[in-house]
Amino acid sequence: MTTTASGIHPGSNYRDLASRHDGAPPGSSWGVFSEPDRGTANFAGPQQVREAAGLVRRGVVFGLDHALGAFDPPMSRSRSAPRHTIVSAHAQSRDDLLDGFFLQASSHLDGLRHRRVSGYGFYDGVPDDAVVEGEPRLGIQAWAEHPIVGRGVVLDLEGLFEADGAPLHHLDGPALDAAALDRAAARQGVTVEEGDIVLVHTGWARWFLDASAADRTAVREGRRSTGFAQHHDLLSWVWDHRIAVFGTDTFAVEVLPVAPTSPFRDTAPEDAGMMHQELIAKLGVPLGELWNLTALVEDSRTHGQWDAMVTIKPLAIVGGVGSPCNATAVR
Repeated sequence: MTTTASGIHPGSNYRDLASRHDGAPPGSSWGVFSEPDRGTANFAGPQQVREAAGLVRRGVVFGLDHALGAFDPPMSRSRSAPRHTIVSAHAQSRDDLLDGFFLQASSHLDGLRHRRVSGYGFYDGVPDDAVVEGEPRLGIQAWAEHPIVGRGVVLDLEGLFEADGAPLHHLDGPALDAAALDRAAARQGVTVEEGDIVLVHTGWARWFLDASAADRTAVREGRRSTGFAQHHDLLSWVWDHRIAVFGTDTFAVEVLPVAPTSPFRDTAPEDAGMMHQELIAKLGVPLGELWNLTALVEDSRTHGQWDAMVTIKPLAIVGGVGSPCNATAVR
């Protein structure tokens, strides 16, 4: 990890980042990390790996990916489920072929190429002509060659709101705020620590997969999804906690349609004010979407353990934009 000439360093708080006037975008961690292609995954270092390994006591393993074709029809209007074909060179052999394989159609990780900062460029100032197929800078392979491993912490927002007597109604696409993360942590008796892989459980992905065809059509056509309201508070929460990965079981991490109060409508006009530019292209946060947290949360509720060792190894696609998360939790 490094320090910029302006004094911005990994220990700076979000307020420091937001007041940058050194040519980097305000609110960005550009120039902070010596390995910028890893973004905030840098916070999950050797110490975090060793401590996470100590959480493995029962030998219980949880896969955090839904099937590649689970979301069919998909919530996204541009990412269809892949078509799987088994091919054979001769009677004793079988091979697989996937057609229309959108790497972000099911449980996935958004890489640092997924968004650029309007008016500035890709994360850490990487030029546009370097963000092409086969070129490594900011590619998803940075997290495949050196997988992200650390302490995963489940924050059960579904359980929080149910306990409050105000369960989440996913058909309506409710907006969440960063304060809910602190309330969930307090309710569960856990502390979010530097380098954690935060796993936010809302129940949305399971709801969508189990919903009636009419309800799925309604949210797809309305592009309506539960998620975090667009606000600087979430950016501050993620950065000031030194989160390595922010994974959720939601479609886009943030609420859709974009909240009318979004402060990013002028800075991210192409995204109608979404926070993806802020989280990915400015802060360098790997974002997990559509993760399968159901079994892990059930185990957490049963045993009262809300953390686990988590490993994330995306596909080793040089210059990839995103990938299935290939994530595993071990307790």
